[in-house]
Amino acid sequence: MASLLGAAYDSSDDETSKPDYTTATQVVAAPDVSLEVWSDMTVSSGHLKLTSWQDPMKLQMMLAKPTDTSLSYNVPYADLSRAQQGPANPFKSTEGNAMKRKNVLTGYAEEAAVSDATFAVQHRTFQSLGYTRDPTRNGAVVGDLEAARRFGGRDVVQMRPNKEQSEAIRQKRQKRGDPGIVDGEGAYRGPWAKYEDDERALEDEELMAGEQLASDEEFEEEAVAPPSNPIIDKAGKEYLDVNTSGIEQTEFHGSSQFDYQGRTYMHVPQDLDIDLHKEPSTIKNYVPKKLIHTWKHHTKPITALRFFPSSGHLLLSSSADAKIKIWDVYHDRELLRTYNGHTKSVSDICFNNSGTTFLSASYDRQIKLWDTEYGKCISRFSTGKIPHVIRFNPDPALHHEFLAGMSDKKIVQFDTRTGDLVQEYDYHLGPVNTITFVDQNRRFITTSDDKSLRAWEYNIPVPIKFIAEPYMYSMVRSSLHPSGKHVAFQSADNQIVVYASTDRFRQNRKKAFRGHNNAGYAIDVAISPDGQFVMSGDSGGWVCFWDWKTCKMWHKIQASDGPVVATQWHPQETSKVATAGLDGVIKYWD
Repeated sequence: MASLLGAAYDSSDDETSKPDYTTATQVVAAPDVSLEVWSDMTVSSGHLKLTSWQDPMKLQMMLAKPTDTSLSYNVPYADLSRAQQGPANPFKSTEGNAMKRKNVLTGYAEEAAVSDATFAVQHRTFQSLGYTRDPTRNGAVVGDLEAARRFGGRDVVQMRPNKEQSEAIRQKRQKRGDPGIVDGEGAYRGPWAKYEDDERALEDEELMAGEQLASDEEFEEEAVAPPSNPIIDKAGKEYLDVNTSGIEQTEFHGSSQFDYQGRTYMHVPQDLDIDLHKEPSTIKNYVPKKLIHTWKHHTKPITALRFFPSSGHLLLSSSADAKIKIWDVYHDRELLRTYNGHTKSVSDICFNNSGTTFLSASYDRQIKLWDTEYGKCISRFSTGKIPHVIRFNPDPALHHEFLAGMSDKKIVQFDTRTGDLVQEYDYHLGPVNTITFVDQNRRFITTSDDKSLRAWEYNIPVPIKFIAEPYMYSMVRSSLHPSGKHVAFQSADNQIVVYASTDRFRQNRKKAFRGHNNAGYAIDVAISPDGQFVMSGDSGGWVCFWDWKTCKMWHKIQASDGPVVATQWHPQETSKVATAGLDGVIKYWD
């Protein structure tokens, strides 16, 4: 190898010395090369030094076949103690600190020795109290440290009351009662029995409400329902109806309260070219096409419209501004009277048979009976829940009773003469949306947010028919056909469906009115007095008309820029309808 490289530079010579170029260099064309593998090169004493690493024959003897079970070569100690060459394999370390291969999407998740029960307890503690214990940090508390200090770091299991505390809580509960007693003392309460703390909180709440009424300067007098108007619940306890809406007031807006003969606006006008005393079903109806009048006095969306029974010479409207107004349909078409008494949006209104009184239901949890002529509030009713729909019984013998569909899934029946709750229909699973009297007012049909339809015998609190199909949607408004044989319901899947009002209450699959949008809104549906046309509002501001027999859309008019939620046919005119929407404007069409 030395002859191959030739003369090497000696670093020990003087820097100024130069090599002797006169000496001839012998070149060997075929030098003797050892069979060793040279793996290290260093410069030592001015000469290139090569260090042998391994003999190829030794390498071949050491690398045995994978199937061999014995080593045929005696490896020297120097080879056994030699350090491993090349970079370390991070996944095959013998020191226990090897990297873990990915077992989840974001890396390697270590399994912790935590049982399912322990994990569930800590998870519930974090969801309820905002803190938990980290098992990887020796049980250190993580999360809301302030809450942990307040509760002493206890979990939900540790915070459970012990046997003595549980027994003390059970002793505060009312007795279950006798299953054979429905109302009164000892009535069956079962799992609905209350605790003393709940009763005390309820009494405090009532007391605070009374004090607030007495101290409020806005009210002229304390408006509390008389003790003769109790509301009796299923537990048999009587709660007095505390009126939180203040004193009722009315204001007359007309040009003259009495005419030259001393008659009020309740008198049906006879100086018109139409007889308002005839039967409504004797006329033939047509679809309106033009706007003839607009009323603009409400400041918030209209919720309901009702024409005066039979004659239709007055129009009653309710609004989200908590006001009820009555309008003159003929002559000057002016605003006649405003009824004030609710503090929240009015959800529904309903005339009695003669129109002398009407009911109003509001989100302030009050139902009020008003005198139509002079605006006096006659009675107040409440169950403590929000009434969604109210209907007088059309039967002349029972015109003093009415039904109210409540937000707590119940239909309650009140007597306006005594103010008593006389019946309760409790089978629905969601807030009640519609009440429709059928079969000569001996029965009524109700629909609810539970997507079901139930039929009842009046005064019997058990449904005689229950319809709930997987394809059914909530039915939010209803209208009885003048023939009395069918009921049209506004279904939340953008269609109007028809059910028979006879014994079987079957759906008429051949009658479905489509082409409008109503999803998300409680939009009225109305049928013309002659039963020929079906009318409905629309979330896009349209008023749509369908032919009852063919179910084809006959006509549609643009009535508003926003949703039209209230629509009513005039009971005596051939082609007049009233519409109103979320813009607070009432429009009269012909």
